[in-house]
Amino acid sequence: MKKKSLPSAVDGHIQAPPSKSAAQRAIAIATLAKGTSVIIRPGDSDDVMAATDVSRTLGASVEQWGRNLHIAGGIHPPEAPLHCRESGLSIRMFAGIASIFSEELQMTGQGSLLKRPMEVVATSLQALGVHCKTTAGKLPIYICGPIKGGDVSIDGSLSSQVLTGILIAAPFAEKELTLHVSQLKSKPYIDLTMDVMRAFGVEAINDNYEHFTIPSGQHYSACRYTVEGDWSGAAFLLVAGAIAGKVVVDNLNPRSSQGDKGILEALKASGASVNVAGEVIRVEKHKLNAFSFDATDCPDLFPPLAALAAHCHGTSRIRGVSRLRAKESDRAATLMDIFSKTGIAIRLEKDTMLVEGGKPQAATVESHGDHRIAMAAAVTALNGTGPVHIEGAEAVNKSYPGFFKDLANIT
Repeated sequence: MKKKSLPSAVDGHIQAPPSKSAAQRAIAIATLAKGTSVIIRPGDSDDVMAATDVSRTLGASVEQWGRNLHIAGGIHPPEAPLHCRESGLSIRMFAGIASIFSEELQMTGQGSLLKRPMEVVATSLQALGVHCKTTAGKLPIYICGPIKGGDVSIDGSLSSQVLTGILIAAPFAEKELTLHVSQLKSKPYIDLTMDVMRAFGVEAINDNYEHFTIPSGQHYSACRYTVEGDWSGAAFLLVAGAIAGKVVVDNLNPRSSQGDKGILEALKASGASVNVAGEVIRVEKHKLNAFSFDATDCPDLFPPLAALAAHCHGTSRIRGVSRLRAKESDRAATLMDIFSKTGIAIRLEKDTMLVEGGKPQAATVESHGDHRIAMAAAVTALNGTGPVHIEGAEAVNKSYPGFFKDLANIT
């Protein structure tokens, strides 16, 4: 699908989409819980659909009632592979859950997920005493548990999502599990994981993000869980207001565990007008200057941050480039490619991305199958000199199917 984004003033009020990160975690835990849980407004992104597919394959009953999901928990060793579509979180999170079983399970996916490295999954699970092998470092992967518990050391430098799966599965270990985690990145997403676990009745003890203990004897209980708004998707709308007019976005919890709420600090640092009133965020265009921001713990912000920086006077510096290599695309290379086509120069210095602000020009760009790249290109055009044509724009369905509709409603 090809979309055209035109230079346009922005003015409107939008509700943030549901957080697919919170929704996927809630679906996974509801699958393990005793009783029927209600997941309120999980959204209909491809990644959420992937999590519901896996939940059903594991034995849970999943029904859609209006905008909500009713999940009757209960798992058994599946006969079919766990198919995670293109969801990186689902493959890593459900890998931990697959380790509950003493029978071998196969996990696979499609599209860009087939190209993403899976050795970090195997290495982490092997540290738990779980048998896990990849296919030449990629999917499919084969997992055979169970998790025994005890003291285990794992590397958290490459992905917090594997740790998320292990934490969620830990109550099923044969004995209490203590995880010693080195160099953990994306700490806010571990906070989110523990928040959702707590909502379903299980506590994990966090000692400075270096040691996690999950006391034995705990069980997940069904509950009603409301999925909060997604700061990752809303970041593009907020940037649109900052560069091209004004926007009001509601259903955003400023006290959320989501690391991508850091977009507010970047917007303020750039000189945009930012007003927070409860869960309603108002952003308005002012003179924008170069800013510095550390996105190590929130790498999904790189695309909207690059779109913001493209319209700032001077050179903005965004740290955390090393976190971009194993996304839907190599986001560092992809951002350099699409922005160069619009006349905006991006270069890398070690772990920092430098974005030279200017006036984006008309261009045709390719999303590379990456939802956040497609959204970044669309927003960048709003204060440019001509239209930006986006090939592969359907990639937004992965996280934010209503993105182009919402963008049209404020332009």
